[in-house]
Amino acid sequence: MSNQPGGDPAPASSDTETTTPEAPAKARLFGRGNIITAVVAVVIIAAIVALNVIHVPVAILRPGPVTNTLGTIDGKPVIQIDGAKRYPATGNLDFTTVSMAGGPQYPVSVMEWLRAKLDSNAEIDPESEWFQTGVTSQEVQQQGNVEMTNSQETAEVVALRAAGYTVPEKITVAGLEPKAAATGYFTTGDVLVSLGGHPVTTLDSISSYMSTVTPGSKVAVVVTRSGKRMTLQVPTANDGSGHAVFGIEVVPSYTFPVKITVNAGDVGGPSAGTMFTLGIYDLLTSGSLTGGNKIAGTGTMAEDGTVGPIGGIRQKMLGAKGAGAKFFLAPDSDCSEAKGHIPSGLTVIEINSFSDALTVVKEIAAGKTSGFPGC
Repeated sequence: MSNQPGGDPAPASSDTETTTPEAPAKARLFGRGNIITAVVAVVIIAAIVALNVIHVPVAILRPGPVTNTLGTIDGKPVIQIDGAKRYPATGNLDFTTVSMAGGPQYPVSVMEWLRAKLDSNAEIDPESEWFQTGVTSQEVQQQGNVEMTNSQETAEVVALRAAGYTVPEKITVAGLEPKAAATGYFTTGDVLVSLGGHPVTTLDSISSYMSTVTPGSKVAVVVTRSGKRMTLQVPTANDGSGHAVFGIEVVPSYTFPVKITVNAGDVGGPSAGTMFTLGIYDLLTSGSLTGGNKIAGTGTMAEDGTVGPIGGIRQKMLGAKGAGAKFFLAPDSDCSEAKGHIPSGLTVIEINSFSDALTVVKEIAAGKTSGFPGC
C-alpha cells in the first residue's frame, strides 16, 4: 500500500471506478496544527534573537584569569630582567583579574544578563559605574593599555629602589589646567629643577615642598627650557582644601639601571601594580620571598609605594581562591567591599603600602598564618 500526498490511504485495486475527496494543496500540506506550530517556532526564534541582540546598560563582572608574576606566559617569563642577576624564586605572587562584559566593547545582551542573574559568582553593576557616557571601544582599550604600561613602569621604579638601585627621575610639565595660577609662567616641556631652592628629584619631592607653601604666595622655580636654565617667580593658588598649587600637570621619566620587561598577556588596567612590584623585587633579591607559599593580591602602586584602590575585589578574591591561593593582599581602601564576601579558606590581609606588602609576605614565608590585619 502506498500513500497519496497528504497522507490519505490509496484505494484498493478494482475494476470499479472510484473517486477520492479533493482538497486544496496548501491545506493538505499544512494543516491548522502545523500552521500554529510554525508560528510558535517563528515567535520563539524571534524571541531568542531579540534576547541576544537587545542590550542592557549593565556591566557584568566575573573572576578572571590569575597569573603568577614569578612564572611564565606562553613559555616566556612574566618578568624578564636584563642587566642584573635574576635570582631563583619559588611559590606564587599572583596578580588577579576580572572578566567584564559591558561597555562599548562587549555590550551585555538580555540573555547574558539573565544568565548572570542566576550566577552566584557574577556581579551586576550599572554600566555607568565603569564606563563614561559616549566613550568608544577604542578609547576604553587605549586607556586600559596606558594604565597597564604606567603600572608596570611604576612597579619597576618602586621595586628597583627598594632593592637598592638608584633610579634617576626627570619631571616635565605636560600641561596647564584651565585658569591655572601658573598660566604664562610655565611652558609645556619645561623640566623642573628645583622649587624654592629644593631639588626636584621625584614626584614626591614636589608634593612635599608644596605642602609647606602658603596658597597665593610665589615660589622661585628653576626649570630648563629648550636646554636653557631659567628661574621663574611663579604664583600659586588654593586647591580648595588649603594647599598651594600651580595648576600644572607633570609627568615623570626615568633612567633605569636595569632593563625589566613585563609580559602580562592580554590584560589592561593598573590594579596589578602591587603584585608586579613584589615579583620584580623578589627576582632582584636573593632568597625566596614567598617561602614557597601561594600568595595572591591586587592594588595599584604609586611611586611613593602607596597601594591604591581597585575594582572588582569580590571577583578577584574568588579567582584567587579558585587558583589555590591561601593568602590574599588587599588595599585597605577596598576592605569595606570585601567584608562579608571573603571565600572560605582564604586569608585576606589589609595593606596600604609596598612596605606593608613586603612585611606580610616575609611573615608568611617565615610560617605566620594568622594575626594579620584583615578586612
